[in-house]
Amino acid sequence: MTSPSVRLVGVSKHYGTLHAVAGLDLELHQAERVALVGHNGAGKSTLIKLMLGVIRPTEGHVEVLGVDPAHHAFAAVRMSMGFLPENVVFPPSMTGAEVLSFYARLKRQPVSRNRALLERVGIAAAASRPVRTYSKGMRQRLGLAQALIGEPRVLLLDEPTTGLDPASRQSFYEIVAEFGQKGTTVLLSSHVLAEIEHQADRVVMLDHGRKVADGTLSDLRRLSGFPTCIRIGLPSGVRFHPELPAGMAECRDLDERTMEIRCSDASKLDVLRYLLDAAVPLADIEIAPPSLDDIYVDILRRMAAE
Repeated sequence: MTSPSVRLVGVSKHYGTLHAVAGLDLELHQAERVALVGHNGAGKSTLIKLMLGVIRPTEGHVEVLGVDPAHHAFAAVRMSMGFLPENVVFPPSMTGAEVLSFYARLKRQPVSRNRALLERVGIAAAASRPVRTYSKGMRQRLGLAQALIGEPRVLLLDEPTTGLDPASRQSFYEIVAEFGQKGTTVLLSSHVLAEIEHQADRVVMLDHGRKVADGTLSDLRRLSGFPTCIRIGLPSGVRFHPELPAGMAECRDLDERTMEIRCSDASKLDVLRYLLDAAVPLADIEIAPPSLDDIYVDILRRMAAE
């Protein structure tokens, strides 16, 4: 297995009595899209600043592409990184093209590639306009374009879809997927869990600076124990009373033609086999696994109860 693109070992960051990050271990690998999720104040932005070398850990060790951000050699590593902050601010009098040219020169990249980037993020038509005329969503897309300069090996995105409409968000995640397929390590930080749950290969959950969960969405569903809901629709006049083994599932009627069965993620296939084998005509069937919001709340609730 290749060395991790980003590696944190026992990392803590304290601001006086505030522990923004507490004893955190984390590895991010090549071609991996990782969602970093948690409530506001969970430590997401602090973690990204540590990876960028903007701040240094109070305890522990950070490496990005094999180099400690505190080392003088990290200046070269930064050229291989892309970063989109939560709040994008550009000089209002500069045009979009000028802004991108400025950042391309900072990263020692050819300015000639900027036009393709502007087209990729959908603002090429506004390239000659001053940034002050841009909407919030257009500024966010310009920010994404600057983060993609030089095809970075590590891409850090902090609340990246703020201000984007649904179509722009879809386009944004398509671009992120493309870079992941090319081998870029992508970290997506967000507190909007419903939006990000299908955009990552892995999810890391933070709470008050601590890592409380780390795994695929399937892993986290098993960890949380939050039930999967299976709703079945019945034809008019049909009655059905499932005879499932004790403890496998809970059943209840939502109305005369709809039944809900709640079961664990591990037993959902057994429940589905039973329903499909039952000699009962089904008008509809819908499977609703627990969302990332459900999982996060459940994990925090169980931690608080321990």
